[in-house]
Amino acid sequence: MARYLVTGATGFLGSELTKQLIGRGHQVVALVRSPARASVLRTLGVELHEGDITDRESLRAPMTGVDGLFHCAAWYKVGAADSARAEPTNVGGTRNVLEAMRELGVPKGVYTSTVAVFSDTRGAVPDERYRYEGPHLSEYDRTKWLAHYQVALPMMSAGLPLVIVVPGAIYGPGDTSALHTAMVDLLRKRLYFTPRRTAFCWAYVEDTARGHIRAMEHGRPGETYILAGPRHTFEEAFDVIATLAHVRRPLLHPGPRLLRATAWLMQGLQRIVDVPPVLTPEALRVMAGVTYFGSSQKAERELEFSARPLVEGMEQTLEYEIRELQRGKAPT
Repeated sequence: MARYLVTGATGFLGSELTKQLIGRGHQVVALVRSPARASVLRTLGVELHEGDITDRESLRAPMTGVDGLFHCAAWYKVGAADSARAEPTNVGGTRNVLEAMRELGVPKGVYTSTVAVFSDTRGAVPDERYRYEGPHLSEYDRTKWLAHYQVALPMMSAGLPLVIVVPGAIYGPGDTSALHTAMVDLLRKRLYFTPRRTAFCWAYVEDTARGHIRAMEHGRPGETYILAGPRHTFEEAFDVIATLAHVRRPLLHPGPRLLRATAWLMQGLQRIVDVPPVLTPEALRVMAGVTYFGSSQKAERELEFSARPLVEGMEQTLEYEIRELQRGKAPT
């Protein structure tokens, strides 16, 4: 069995990846900012090292002697009031990890990118050859684009034994993103609108983590693989959730023009008052009829990647969310 370093092992995707690796008999080393807050990983038998991807020297000890690394750690927020950590984490942190990988001779790495580097595909479903050149809709999109195209790809082209994986929207138990917040709002009957025409590729977290492992085991170094799930609009996705949960569907579906106009108005308003994250100009732009799409045909063919249907994944997610609500652990 192999010994793998996982960055971001306390996060949504990283924790699921860690569980699957351990379930396969592998040893996992995790870089964590606070070992005291990673008790779940310790219980699983993960070897914890205190550090941060923005601190190059802290990478040396956990990375020494590993058979491979999964770089999942990232700054991921949309509509955040403070995005100062985005570039140091997503760009500088990725550079630190990959340069340390090269310096220490790690045999293989898997880097987690995102279909957000393609930005709004306007309904098209691009493959790995597509390259978007900007402008970007969010600071997350921009900094992940920089990490993908100006750090990971050049180092991979120069011979680093790296595989890049490009997930779409990831959902499932344990999510803490805006998608999770919207789902909880729906269950609490507080979600009043979903944007019209906005659509994602929806992939269940277990399937996405399994795709990462397949990329490590079977992906060709120097190659990029999109791990995208089935395509659905927000209206479709939240209709599925409402039907499964037996709650009211959102009644309003504002279109792209209204959302872009509201984003323009909020640009000035947020200088005067605090604006909720969902109503910031950045968040409204990301919801304004955009499509974050990518084709997973290459990953299906070469990695045997597959993503379960949305209704199946949402049913499993809802079991967890409803249980958390009943325990009083979901956000209010």
